[in-house]
Amino acid sequence: MKKYPIGFLVRDGEKQTTKEVERSIKEVEEPRKSVVEIYFSTRNMTLSYYNDMFNLKVGDLVYVDGKLEGLGGRVVSVNYSFKIKLSEYKRVIAVIDTTLYGEFYLAGSHVVSFNEKIIPYEKVIRWFKAPNTDEEEFIEGNGENRFLLEDLGTMEISSQIADRGFNYYNENRVKYISIDKGKGKAIVEGSEIYELEFEYEYQNGEIINLNCSCFCSYPCKHQFAAMLQLRETLDMIENNYAHEYASYFAAISKNKYIEMALGKNDIGKIILEV
Repeated sequence: MKKYPIGFLVRDGEKQTTKEVERSIKEVEEPRKSVVEIYFSTRNMTLSYYNDMFNLKVGDLVYVDGKLEGLGGRVVSVNYSFKIKLSEYKRVIAVIDTTLYGEFYLAGSHVVSFNEKIIPYEKVIRWFKAPNTDEEEFIEGNGENRFLLEDLGTMEISSQIADRGFNYYNENRVKYISIDKGKGKAIVEGSEIYELEFEYEYQNGEIINLNCSCFCSYPCKHQFAAMLQLRETLDMIENNYAHEYASYFAAISKNKYIEMALGKNDIGKIILEV
């Protein structure tokens, strides 16, 4: 079976190497105060916000506070010459890092990276939801639940919920899944964005302590969908990219990958290799 790695690197002007891109990402300048206009496509409106936390550029994707908190918007203008009454302005609270570079491998409905620096969970979750601004306290029990990934019947999930979870999996609602030294995370899109955590034991193929932010007290459809996606992705890695896989992989759905890789770029270069 042929392998299809994808190399992606946006270049503006002169050519840049991957190392140069990595260096530019790490460079952090002192934030410059600005008033920015942000377009919210889901509301088809443009509003002005005060910013003193980030060095924003036109095209950046951001989150704000106020009435549109939780909605992502795109910066359409940046103004450094201003005098405003601060109480009348809401603020930019987060910038979404859409930088993508390096090698990705096709794996069914997803693309996979084996480099932990490219699409880590902490970066990708911002593509889907704003930072949590409340101070709600969460408590976890110390019980241990286990089941076999290859036999999801041991998950002890009802047939009705399993059917709904299969539909979620089939509709590619598992947007992201990763394992880092046995620690797993996933993002599932339902009526809202759900975050999942689990442990994976390579030796016996067991899933341990699978939890979902929907806070069900029983196995849910988001968990079942994520496990189906994990099983598919691990099978594809084993059959096609075993030499690339050590202790880390992250998989992102193709549609989200394309959206983030190409969304705000008018120029650039895409390299496809067979």
